[in-house]
Amino acid sequence: MSYTSNYILDKLPTHLKQYIKPQNYEEYTPINQAVWRYVMRKNVDYLSKVAHTSYLEGLKKTGISIENIPNMYGMNRILQEIGWAAVAVDGFIPPSAFMEFQAYNVLVIASDIRQLENIEYTPAPDIIHEGAGHAPIIANPEYAEYLRRFGEIGCKAISSGKDYELYEAVRHLSIIKEAADSDEKEIEKAEKHVEDLQQNMGEPSEMALIRNLHWWTVEYGLIGTTDNPKIYGAGLLSSIGESAWCMTDQVKKLDYSIEAAHKSFDITQPQPQLFVTPDFAFLSQVLEEFANTMALRTGGLDGVNKLIDSNALGTVELSTGLQISGVFTNVLTYKGKPTYIQTTGKTALSYREKELVGHSTKHHEDGFGSPIGKLKGINLAIEDMSPRDLKAYNIFEGQNITLEFVGGIKVEGSIITGTRNLKGEIVLITFENCTVTQHETVLFKPEWGLYHMAVGENIVSAFNGPADLHSFDLITHSITEETIKPKQTEATTLLENLYKQVREFREGTNTTISRNKVFKEVQNNFPTDWLLPVELYELAKSNNDDDFAEEIVNHLETVKQNNPKVGHLIDDGLELVNKSMVV
Repeated sequence: MSYTSNYILDKLPTHLKQYIKPQNYEEYTPINQAVWRYVMRKNVDYLSKVAHTSYLEGLKKTGISIENIPNMYGMNRILQEIGWAAVAVDGFIPPSAFMEFQAYNVLVIASDIRQLENIEYTPAPDIIHEGAGHAPIIANPEYAEYLRRFGEIGCKAISSGKDYELYEAVRHLSIIKEAADSDEKEIEKAEKHVEDLQQNMGEPSEMALIRNLHWWTVEYGLIGTTDNPKIYGAGLLSSIGESAWCMTDQVKKLDYSIEAAHKSFDITQPQPQLFVTPDFAFLSQVLEEFANTMALRTGGLDGVNKLIDSNALGTVELSTGLQISGVFTNVLTYKGKPTYIQTTGKTALSYREKELVGHSTKHHEDGFGSPIGKLKGINLAIEDMSPRDLKAYNIFEGQNITLEFVGGIKVEGSIITGTRNLKGEIVLITFENCTVTQHETVLFKPEWGLYHMAVGENIVSAFNGPADLHSFDLITHSITEETIKPKQTEATTLLENLYKQVREFREGTNTTISRNKVFKEVQNNFPTDWLLPVELYELAKSNNDDDFAEEIVNHLETVKQNNPKVGHLIDDGLELVNKSMVV
């Protein structure tokens, strides 16, 4: 096992565990630790003024330290006290899996950390974004319940084939943008590919719409009023650049509503507008409003068509509670209502998320088809018939019968048995020597074996994934591209060692190093590095070594002149040190 489990993680279904990878804490370098520390010190200083009060409280409750990248084992020990857990994954994982983890009260944490060059913002998910952004806010019970419920509903959202193509394209872009040696032309090509996909998605799927809601709340949400908003979205809490920029008038503030589902986003750019919720409870209200529009709750012909368009494993639930799980490929209709549904390939039948005995994928390897609706000329649906009614219409064991449904579907054969639900309603009728037709089209032949006819007047629900998670082999995820680890050269190894010495001196584990000698090495061998001189400036100030501090400031002025882009980062770092000295 690549992680240490606890009672929360023990509840995870097997197919989610395939995404979990070891954190490998020992692989974090001294520069990684310095990046974490800089971002967290700057965030806590700034966010204490503009973040929701739950943020700082949550940092304490979840045990997330400013000084060190969080260790997943330590996080889990603390998180389980509030009913949550965390696991490490490799970058982006499919949206439905990400949300399903949330449904089990598990935070998914991309355990990589951004490079120093991307310290302000990275399109790739990393431990700063996940650990310092998502984790603290879940200490708020109202928000934690929203997150769990979002996962529960979101993982049932039906995707389109284009959604997965976009996911793969975004994952690829995030990997190469974060990699140190990526070719600019390759990045431009990947950005263009994402842009082209985004502009040609067609009608947005349920997953696309609910992913928008997730983005504008969980990732980039503001709370309070449009005149005086506070930050709670993890993308803002973890971006030292965007958390400041989003509070300016350059970013439009809109009242949050279900309309946010139709506002798409660009993961590679700062957001031009953000949505403000009055409180966390309102998030749940909008979520339920959106869920009411999903096939999960509306079912019907639209729900079946969404599943067909997805070309992926999904489930329809009939009014009897019978659930059919498979890849839906066809639906016949009459007057705008489904009259016959068809899956292709492995299919399983369930009731209340539990597979029916004798109706696994082994029993329905080649697909499943069944009429839906009422019998022609009979106003009473089969599911509503009492035993006396069934007898009157000759629907009982041993009878050779022809059942003609509204819409022209005919089922002719000999009834063997019926399967009932807990209410005593017939949910399935099994025939032998059965032929199923629609006019001249043959849908089922006697030589194909027993025919199992689902009973249900209506389709009440349609959703992504199987009804019973044990019905299918869901261990199918294969990562097409792994995140790229920075290559260690002789120069980077030397620089890492200098960062390590400064860190050990600050922590008191090795006070014999010469800070002046380290500084000279940085000046001579790494003249573009700015973060280590900032850390050395902190040590100089704490030791009241004003001459050394001034020498470092002069050097940093040269760094700023040669690379103006890092000027504000240097200034902010020095200001943080000076502010802490006053306190």
